Amino acid sequence: MKLAEALVIRADLQNKINELENRLLNNATVQSGEEPAENPDVLMETLDRTMQELERLIAAINLTNAKVTAEGVTMTELLAKRDCMKRRNGILRGVLDSASIPQHRTRASEIIIKSTIPVPELQKRCDRESAELRKLELKIQELNWLSELIE
Repeated sequence: MKLAEALVIRADLQNKINELENRLLNNATVQSGEEPAENPDVLMETLDRTMQELERLIAAINLTNAKVTAEGVTMTELLAKRDCMKRRNGILRGVLDSASIPQHRTRASEIIIKSTIPVPELQKRCDRESAELRKLELKIQELNWLSELIE
């Protein structure tokens, strides 16, 4: 199985666990004399099996990420870099949005608000970092589809 396939299965298992949680919560209590719509014991067994499968899969994904490399860098390192790049880019975009808000004055006596950062330079930086992030995302996706899952 390719790493990319394992990631899709992991997402499906996580969705299934969320659904099982909701179903368990919906069937945890009933009015006296009533029966639950679904048997909570069966749901718990399904949850336990699904959690075991997810645990096994996550371990295999993590092991694979630690061993798969591109240009001497592990997938784990690439993922950490991607996550930090996304976070930084999001922060910079927020600062850029805040600094770019046009200020309107209706009277000369109103307070003037000015940007404290050079907006054009920050925009260029954000664009450059977004392009680097896209390249990194493509490299990660490529590795996901080329790498066999280590089990």
